[in-house]
Amino acid sequence: MPQRTRIKALAFDVFGTVVDWRSGIARGAGPVLARLGRSDIDPHAFADGWRRRYQPALEEVRSGRRPFVILDTLHREALEDLLRHHAIDPATLDEDTLVDLIHAWHRLDPWPDSVDGLTRLKTRYPIVTLSNGNIALMLDMARRAHLPWDAILGAEVSRIYKPLPESYLATARMLAVEPAELCLVAAHHSDLAAARAAGLQTAYVDRPLEYGGRPAPDADDGQDWEFSVDSLTRLADELCR
Repeated sequence: MPQRTRIKALAFDVFGTVVDWRSGIARGAGPVLARLGRSDIDPHAFADGWRRRYQPALEEVRSGRRPFVILDTLHREALEDLLRHHAIDPATLDEDTLVDLIHAWHRLDPWPDSVDGLTRLKTRYPIVTLSNGNIALMLDMARRAHLPWDAILGAEVSRIYKPLPESYLATARMLAVEPAELCLVAAHHSDLAAARAAGLQTAYVDRPLEYGGRPAPDADDGQDWEFSVDSLTRLADELCR
């Protein structure tokens, strides 16, 4: 068996891998829905509906049908579409309420193992984001959740959304490493498959609660990743020996 290339840096998917988006968005949506008198809308189902609009919005940019815009902009458009889906006119919400709800994505909590795992991994490797989130979003999240990134990279820096190959290759170039020397850490098989196709190493982190206990959309697409763990602390056990 050929020797594995030495990893020189770790790049992390963030939503679902490092932070719990579903609980955070439900927490932010709950009071707004209550003020609107919409107790019929479950806040977690609302979060799921918002997230379902994520990939179609990204695809409009990836396909070239629209110019690059940051994720905060796509989140706002998706929120307004979701509100209309529930027969709520976005214009009935004041601007501060809309912006605060969009910024619920900036206030997501880390999974219980994330900060400890990242802190330990950082003692051995540079750790960076490789997320579709924009810089202000990632920075607000990191400061609130104490995520110790060495750098915030990803879509707003490369101007390319995952899983296009250049999103992974651009990150390797920014870090001055070869693709095989960069390892993507993610809870999503589709993200890891795209990273592997671009030449990166891969580390899968199982997050069974990302969708509230329901299987992830790509749950059946797993492969023999270089690493497969159930927490970032476990990944630190394997990589920081």
